[in-house]
Amino acid sequence: MRTGSNPQKSDYKVSSTFNHRIVQVIYIPELSGYYKKMFEVFKLSIFSLIKTIPKSSAITIVDNGSCNEVKQFLIDILKQKKINSLQLLETNIGKIDAQIGAARASREDLITLSDGDILFRKNWVEETFKVFERFSNVSSVAPYPSRHSSTYFTFSTLKSIFLKKNKLEFESIPENLQDYNRFLNSINWGKVSDKNILWPVVKKNGFKACLGSEHQVITLRRQILFNFSPLKPSFIKVGNHSEMNYVDLPIDLSKGLRLSTYNYFAHHMGNEVEGWMEEIYNELNLNTNDSSYCIDEMKFSRKNILFYKLQKKLLKIYIKRKTPSNY
Repeated sequence: MRTGSNPQKSDYKVSSTFNHRIVQVIYIPELSGYYKKMFEVFKLSIFSLIKTIPKSSAITIVDNGSCNEVKQFLIDILKQKKINSLQLLETNIGKIDAQIGAARASREDLITLSDGDILFRKNWVEETFKVFERFSNVSSVAPYPSRHSSTYFTFSTLKSIFLKKNKLEFESIPENLQDYNRFLNSINWGKVSDKNILWPVVKKNGFKACLGSEHQVITLRRQILFNFSPLKPSFIKVGNHSEMNYVDLPIDLSKGLRLSTYNYFAHHMGNEVEGWMEEIYNELNLNTNDSSYCIDEMKFSRKNILFYKLQKKLLKIYIKRKTPSNY
């Protein structure tokens, strides 16, 4: 039996409040062993995210089967309206399935996929939007540059350089050295001392970004996750090419550019908080601005995979010849 009429039927329109969403997956099953200090890392990450996003960005957290302490913390910050959406999973369904599922359920045109150990800096959203706006046909942007990803699923970017739509130069960025060493340390790679090391820089009309990107935190067009990512679940907990198949390859197949910001606006922390991370966090102020973007429409079409692979090999040869010997 139904009494009366559902009032939603007369007020059925849903307004769009946000233009950008961050989807962050967290998995801390215990507070010991490898995960002993991970909760503190995640707290630093989420609070830096809350502080730095404009009012027009929203946060979705997916808890992928964490322990009760983490779950209760997430429920508390949701109640405090510090985040916009929370998904609680009883068991770990795999990082990429949790992340892509939440991203596809979002309505914003730009989606940031983030690990739970990213430290966000002031203006990272605004600087990310700038890259989308200043270059044509951009598929994804990371908020920190990469020196090691110039040929990692960057076919469309290299093609735009080959066709002279964008210009590639290798140049030193001395102000990036300290942050670059922080990144190397977070993945247990050796540090470098030469401040004049070269970076692959893409230029257009005087604006600079870096070629390629990592995937620990990356902002991409939502359509890519529907048009080019596999529709079936991965059933993989983490790694094992899951991010490659569901994020990296789809970005490249979309025929759009894969870029990163010229300087560091975020950091990969690892599983332990260091003093410099707390110093950066303590300098952050709450972002109370709105942030809009005006990016071009992309026309998506399927690629011939064999032709794509052949062109990719040829472009790698081209970029190798273009790369300085001291890179």
